[in-house]
Amino acid sequence: MTATGIVLITRDRRERTLRTLGVLTALPQRPPIVVVDNASADGTADAVRHHHPHVRVVRAHKNHGAPARTLGARMLATPYVAFSDDDSWWAPDALTRAEEHFARSPRLGLIAARTLVGPEQTEDPLNEVLATSPLGTAADLPGPSVLGFLACASVVRRNAFLAAGGYSELLHFGAEETLLAIDLAAAGWGVAYCADVVAHHHPDRGGRLGREIRLRRNTLLTTWLRRPWPVVAADTAALALAARTDPGARRVLAAAAPKLLTAMGNRRRLPGRVEHDLTLL
Repeated sequence: MTATGIVLITRDRRERTLRTLGVLTALPQRPPIVVVDNASADGTADAVRHHHPHVRVVRAHKNHGAPARTLGARMLATPYVAFSDDDSWWAPDALTRAEEHFARSPRLGLIAARTLVGPEQTEDPLNEVLATSPLGTAADLPGPSVLGFLACASVVRRNAFLAAGGYSELLHFGAEETLLAIDLAAAGWGVAYCADVVAHHHPDRGGRLGREIRLRRNTLLTTWLRRPWPVVAADTAALALAARTDPGARRVLAAAAPKLLTAMGNRRRLPGRVEHDLTLL
């Protein structure tokens, strides 16, 4: 039995979910799989139960967004958890390689995998960014230290992930990875890019405008949640200035404004070493 379970989150993408589960259930490690259905209206949960009776299904009553991954991780008993979306899956040897890295590196809390995109298996541009991280490679980690990753191409040490709080309810979806990465680093865990752990991602290219607004909103909220006040003031002022002429910036401010009070109430100061690394990045 593998030491890694898989959490797959989905919403209203029944056929994609079934196709992805066809790949995940065929992995040689036969990992336990939890599907968290974010309140789908297309029969996704029932279809998974019918076609994959050995997969555990959690049917949420609302769309939790990224924090659905946290719900799924709580359902597993494995020491490591690999995350998939309904359009991403793992290479046959990925989970084994991830387990080897965790076993050799007790401080390793999260692996950012190498992501290959689409049927052509092109390199995700993020791979190069992570591989050339200016934070370098610590002696006790298996790859470059990073403070970012792709959620659907990551593997976590379950106890570290849950102790850090998992994914933020405030952020919901979009750029949710940065907050988790810096919270893991603040707790002393390593976050490393491991090019030999490979994930496949076949993303839907639709809805890019809405996604861009969410990314920029959550980047601002993460700043409010963890960065020093001078950084908060500078980033917020820059966005407000841009909003005078940029409709996109105005949408970002409008989306962030209702959440800023909650963000302010959940602020935590980062250790100096983590703030230093963020400044480098």
